[in-house]
Amino acid sequence: MKRILSQMRRAIDEYKLIEDGDKIAVGISGGKDSLVLLKALAMYKRFSPQKFELVAITIDMFAGKSDFSEIKALCEELDVNYHIVNSDIYQIVFEERKESNPCSLCAKLRRGMLNTTAIELGCNKLALGHTSDDVIHTFLLSLFYEGRLSSFLPKLYMDRTGMTVIRPLVLTDEHDILAVSKHLPVKKSNCPADKQTKREYTKDLIKHIQKEIPFAKDRIFSAITHPERYNLFDKAYQDKSFWNKK
Repeated sequence: MKRILSQMRRAIDEYKLIEDGDKIAVGISGGKDSLVLLKALAMYKRFSPQKFELVAITIDMFAGKSDFSEIKALCEELDVNYHIVNSDIYQIVFEERKESNPCSLCAKLRRGMLNTTAIELGCNKLALGHTSDDVIHTFLLSLFYEGRLSSFLPKLYMDRTGMTVIRPLVLTDEHDILAVSKHLPVKKSNCPADKQTKREYTKDLIKHIQKEIPFAKDRIFSAITHPERYNLFDKAYQDKSFWNKK
């Protein structure tokens, strides 16, 4: 956990993710990333130079039929108020609409409910458990399926709702998350699309590439985040003299 706390603190400082007086809602899916984020933020809060509050929110996709008792116990141990919001997301996505590519709609519905609940609880920030691996996977998904060079940001202000989304684990490798999550009540996913998504394909692709190029993941992440590398044609377009050369 020391390594994760160090990486998280660097992300908080570098991207100015947390400020005095923040009330931060942590989105808890029950997966390893969100639970590690919750524990890390609760531990960071004890020695943080910024004074902030934490609450945890889970969106139950199965209309209150899921068991989150172990996560509730963890939140009590960490002294974090825990809120479970029942929803009909599973029914809407898989039974009524029968989406062939359900992830996009599911994520949109869950994020909307997270934002709404966070606002109702008086929060100004929503913390999500995306890691450096997720940055790479999102970049590849955007490249392969949308033809765009894009990924999510460590911090994003949503002017429509006034909520700021932060990702304190954005500099943390999934390997470190796995080591720590073994001691947390990680819930097995009940999603019918689990392990069959486009994102899962990109994960497998990166693992395959790393067998031949062990440092590939580090290079991709650096290319995305380094301010002097992720520009492609930008310099050429900005330099008007470029177009006068023959």
